[in-house]
Amino acid sequence: MKGGDSGAGGPRSEAAEGEEQGPRALREFQGDEETCVYLPEQRARMRYRYIEGCPPSLYQEMLEQGWRRFGRMFFRPACALCQECRSLRVAVADFHPSRSMRRNLRENRDLEVRISRPAMSSEHLTLYRRYHRDMAQRRGWEDRGIDPLDYYRTFIEGYEDFGYELQVRLQRRLVAVALFDQVPDGLSAVYCFYDPRRRERGLGVYAILQQIERARRLNLAWVYLGYFVAGNRSMAYKARYRPHELLDERRDGGIPRWRPGQQLLRDE
Repeated sequence: MKGGDSGAGGPRSEAAEGEEQGPRALREFQGDEETCVYLPEQRARMRYRYIEGCPPSLYQEMLEQGWRRFGRMFFRPACALCQECRSLRVAVADFHPSRSMRRNLRENRDLEVRISRPAMSSEHLTLYRRYHRDMAQRRGWEDRGIDPLDYYRTFIEGYEDFGYELQVRLQRRLVAVALFDQVPDGLSAVYCFYDPRRRERGLGVYAILQQIERARRLNLAWVYLGYFVAGNRSMAYKARYRPHELLDERRDGGIPRWRPGQQLLRDE
């Protein structure tokens, strides 16, 4: 693997030299109940926090309580009758890639990895649209076309001091993008999309392995992979990254309860 890191410098804000600043604005609300996108037989509701100027320490606390982020909007399930969406985090120090993961790394040694702050270009938009068209055809996803404003609001806006982008290139051509956030104790995988014409390379797996390796180099404890839903086929891949923990109980203002994933699922 060849690569560079043009975004590994210190935070952009003046708070890096002094006390960390609090958020400039925080508004909280709850969405309408709707059909769950992960388990269609269930009804779902999301809780939202719109935060401007979110400090990394607050973001880490929210990750530990099961929150996720797109743009300046943070969200977490608030479903009345279902608790199947559980945050999953990989224990970096104890992680060992499986045989297939090691093969993925060997077969992708010709790829170039670049890490920078989140960006937007015609390459990004074309790749995103191609990925979603393919997923709509193969897995029945909603084919969400995206324009520059939508992309900016979802992936660029609100990255503050913690947002990064991992680009994967093959012979200089962009073939995968993985957006992630870096907080004091870990990385949070925000979103990944890749060229479906290179699906045999396992670019999604490769991007996660690169994020775990970055966390290892920085001596960070966790890589958060978002929500794991036991009954959803599209979520099954997350459980292959071991050891991992699942969030068993969310306790705002208290200590969240994380448990080893295999133990929690076995007990249920």
